Amino acid sequence: MPIGRKIWAIAEGYIPASSHGPEPEMTSHETACLLNTGDRDAHVTIMLYFTDREPAGPYKVTVGARRSCHIRFNDLNDPEPVPLGTPYSSTIVSDEPIVVQHTRLDSRQAENALITTIAYSQD
Repeated sequence: MPIGRKIWAIAEGYIPASSHGPEPEMTSHETACLLNTGDRDAHVTIMLYFTDREPAGPYKVTVGARRSCHIRFNDLNDPEPVPLGTPYSSTIVSDEPIVVQHTRLDSRQAENALITTIAYSQD
């Protein structure tokens, strides 16, 4: 049975412009972990919102039926790369129910910081 919601928001986004440690494991990044427990593929659209410019996107991702997908925002390039060192927020809209978890690795110094939270959702 599918679990989750179709509309999600991550209000806090920021990819540090620098990193410390071996790449790609220790590259500072933002990740959206998407879980699709349903029997149909989920077609997902991600939009980014900024304080001083128009939104970026849509970024399109497919999460297979009964699969998990980890999207590094650093790797989103089409229609444009996600800017480093710039605060943003994001919305994630799916045509199937999914669960979204947000994670950031900040490796600007040797003492790394990792945060994670479940995104806000509504239908």
